[in-house]
Amino acid sequence: MSLPVLEKTGDIMLGGLFSLHDTVVEHSLSFTSSPPPTECTRFNFRTFRWMQTMIFAIEEVNRDGKLLPNITLGYKIYDSCSTPYQALKAAMELTGSEKGLAVEGVTLNKGTCHGTVPVVIGDGGSSQSLVVAHFLGVFHVPQVSYFSSCACLSDKKKFPAFLRTMSSDLFQVNALVQLVKHFGWTWVGVIAGDDAYGRGGANIFADEVTKLGACVALHEIIPKNRAQAGISAIISNIQSSGAKVILVFAVEQDAAALFDEALRGGLSGIQWLASEAWSTAAVLSTPRKYHHILQGTMGFAIQRAQIPGLRDFLLRLNPRSPDAHENPFLVPFWEEVFQCSLHVQANGHQHETKGRPFCSGTEELRNITNIYSDVSQLRISYNVYKAVYAVAHALKAMRSCAKGEGPFPRHTCPDAGNIQPWQLLHYIKQVQYLTLSADETKFDENGDPAAIYDLVNWQMTPSGEIEFVTIGKFDETATTVNQNLQIQEQKILWNGNQTKVPLSVCSTICPPGTRKAIRPNFPICCHDCVACTAGEISNQTDAIECVQCLPEYWSNAERITCIPKQIEFLSFSDAMGIALMAISIIGSLSTFFVVFVFFCHRNTPIVKANNSELSFLLLFSLTLCFLCSLTFIGQPSKWSCMLRHTAFGISSVLSISCILGKTMVVLIAFKATLPGNKITKWSEPAQQRKIIAFCTLAQVIICTVWLVVAPPTPQQLMPRESAIIILLCDEGSKMAFALVLGYIGFLACLCLILAFLGRKLPDNFNEARLITFSMVIFCAVWVAFIPAYISSPGKYATVTEVFAMLASSYGLLGCIFAPKCYIILVKPEKNTRKHLMSKPSGKF
Repeated sequence: MSLPVLEKTGDIMLGGLFSLHDTVVEHSLSFTSSPPPTECTRFNFRTFRWMQTMIFAIEEVNRDGKLLPNITLGYKIYDSCSTPYQALKAAMELTGSEKGLAVEGVTLNKGTCHGTVPVVIGDGGSSQSLVVAHFLGVFHVPQVSYFSSCACLSDKKKFPAFLRTMSSDLFQVNALVQLVKHFGWTWVGVIAGDDAYGRGGANIFADEVTKLGACVALHEIIPKNRAQAGISAIISNIQSSGAKVILVFAVEQDAAALFDEALRGGLSGIQWLASEAWSTAAVLSTPRKYHHILQGTMGFAIQRAQIPGLRDFLLRLNPRSPDAHENPFLVPFWEEVFQCSLHVQANGHQHETKGRPFCSGTEELRNITNIYSDVSQLRISYNVYKAVYAVAHALKAMRSCAKGEGPFPRHTCPDAGNIQPWQLLHYIKQVQYLTLSADETKFDENGDPAAIYDLVNWQMTPSGEIEFVTIGKFDETATTVNQNLQIQEQKILWNGNQTKVPLSVCSTICPPGTRKAIRPNFPICCHDCVACTAGEISNQTDAIECVQCLPEYWSNAERITCIPKQIEFLSFSDAMGIALMAISIIGSLSTFFVVFVFFCHRNTPIVKANNSELSFLLLFSLTLCFLCSLTFIGQPSKWSCMLRHTAFGISSVLSISCILGKTMVVLIAFKATLPGNKITKWSEPAQQRKIIAFCTLAQVIICTVWLVVAPPTPQQLMPRESAIIILLCDEGSKMAFALVLGYIGFLACLCLILAFLGRKLPDNFNEARLITFSMVIFCAVWVAFIPAYISSPGKYATVTEVFAMLASSYGLLGCIFAPKCYIILVKPEKNTRKHLMSKPSGKF
């Protein structure tokens, strides 16, 4: 029995194979029974639109008349019902003689290759095209498929007559692998349909993504019979694998079965990657039941195009039109669209569908919104359109062959009146311009076109519908590999309308600053991330080991780069330096204030009684002590290092020498009671100057020898385990530094002892008690300084030293001069000779 065929005669007939139905009813057969008529079910609107696009393109070529003047194209179109068996039967009828062949008997003769159809456009599915290509290849009948993408069909030894306007899965897999690499997914699941398309594409993807360094978390096959138990096991494996990114390489019917079970199993939170077979499938995007699990789906789709006039052509169908009876597929299409029973004569038979209301055939397709009339996503339809134009351009080239310049032996041209399929095959392989819009396309040596895909993202609209948003492009013809894939990430909405890229890894990708630590008994993608230790870095993801920084460098907080170590010293800009500088300046100003007070009251008894010359010299030395502390603040240099210690040592000795002179004057004044005692000469100003000069000169000599022999110099300390470079002044000679401090300590102790001996002298102007207090504070500060200085790290050792200097200077200034200033300014009545000579009111 012949299959239903949609036919229109023309000078040259084009064959067409379209899966207008999704399935074929299986019958139980025996070896003795005759096969019943084929029964196809589940009418496919999208494929019907593809078939109508072929008719539209043929009529457009005929109407234009420029490509094939005085030649009309006809067509013979069969329904392959999405099965290889039915596709093979249709191919055999297309290539049979005018008298027909016994298809069930499969009797072929030489006339088969000279049939009325020199070329076949189709089929859509790779499984159907495989069997058709095997058959047509024997007779070199060219086959131009619009939707078969299996990479296996590029083998010209097996399929010498196969070409396609659909790109090979090799390119699609390459695009998918680059997509996985771009988003850093290393733990990816793969689910394939049980056919040549699904298995072939999934296997290539698994191999390529493994070479990339990622791991395949699971690799499952959707059963061909779509048994619920088998698909339920796949859903369980997805949940247990922990993979959050799953590629489904299958036709839309298999994908629908998978997602039905995913709904039943409550599977959610998966980022689905779609192969081009279902990346824009209305059967999945139109029913709202899939929306919450499929929103955010991402996949590559054939580049979208526009075909002017196609929509009006699609909507002009009507079962009441005069030629409607010639279309055996129109009635089932109409009944499926309007869900009715069309009570009309179809091919001489009364056609009626039980269980549905009757319809008249006058219904308007314009009032129905479905995938058939939706021309906003013309992708496969455009491939059909290009296939027709490929054949038309090839026929034009054949008819334009100049005598003696042909491509065949002896430069012969084909016989335009008797087209041989093998000759047409040669010309189709050379075709470049396919459409009226001069869309430049050509087949490569494998019969494949250049691969250009749109990267689409399934996004939910405010109305609750799914919209296919183009977010990128893959162009195999790009000049460099890095430019093949272009993605507009700001336009992407992931699963659940999130803007953050989902993470799908067995183990977290080790970011820069960490290194990978192998996890025993796990795949290579499963590992732990260990942070680099301080002073080490890793500047790439998934680093195997960390790199040690050079001594003068340190790792930054993220451990991704070596940066110069922080230089640490007591600077004028940090809080500690500012505080010490302020204290130093306040001390200097306080000293100047005391000088001013003493100068203004220099003729008063209390100033005269305490040796005003020594007092002014002491105030001058205290000013130097306060100011020399500033040399310890700031970045150490050669001169500052030499100045800071020597200036401090000399000014400190000058201060203590002045106090020592004051103490000796007090003691001599009260101990030498007899006239003419020789000891009184030490209380004379000249002798005091000699004592002060001698004591100070000794310190000057020590400092001079220190600067000549081994002066203090700037030094950098760069400990490996520290992030800072400490700038300090190396003392140079440790002995000289000890002598300077020791000499200061010796004078301070001598001064303390002498002051202590004179603390009970009976008069109101006795300075011994004040000097005793000051020297106790001075000695206590410097005794505490030694352990604090030794234990303080970095700049804090300098802070300790400056603090000791300032504290001791404030102690001397406050204890010796504060009481006198109080009397001068607040109690002027006590600043009289009578009061000073009176009996003291208390004891120390």
